[in-house]
Amino acid sequence: MLKGISPLLSPDLLATLARMGHGDEIVLADAHFPGESVNPVCLRADGLRIADLLDAILPLFELDAYVEAPLQMMTPVEGDSLDPTVEEAYLIPIRKHAPGTTTISRLERFAFYDRAEAAFAVVMTGETAKYGNIILTKGVTPC
Repeated sequence: MLKGISPLLSPDLLATLARMGHGDEIVLADAHFPGESVNPVCLRADGLRIADLLDAILPLFELDAYVEAPLQMMTPVEGDSLDPTVEEAYLIPIRKHAPGTTTISRLERFAFYDRAEAAFAVVMTGETAKYGNIILTKGVTPC
């Protein structure tokens, strides 16, 4: 156990976050996402909700201030609708730990999969909200 670090962060996830460089992306995937199929680096965080993981990760993780969209979620497929409470729940820890980053952009489903394939890692969570996946782009840690 480490002081000041959330117990929600496994040793593997902490090591992955530490190995990432600026511009690298990590996917926090919902329980329905095909993480094992799209990325060979797939960590497990079963049972954890993404909003809780964001609250644990963002105090340790600088979002990229040099890209247009350091936070990206999936656009719903035509005919589907979004539950606005999902994004609202994610924005609570985002605003708390990265107050300058208050918006989340959206990617078409297959563009999202392409980004996940190229990501540094995918974290499979226990999130059950439809379209609950989010990509975080790591920035430069301030001195």
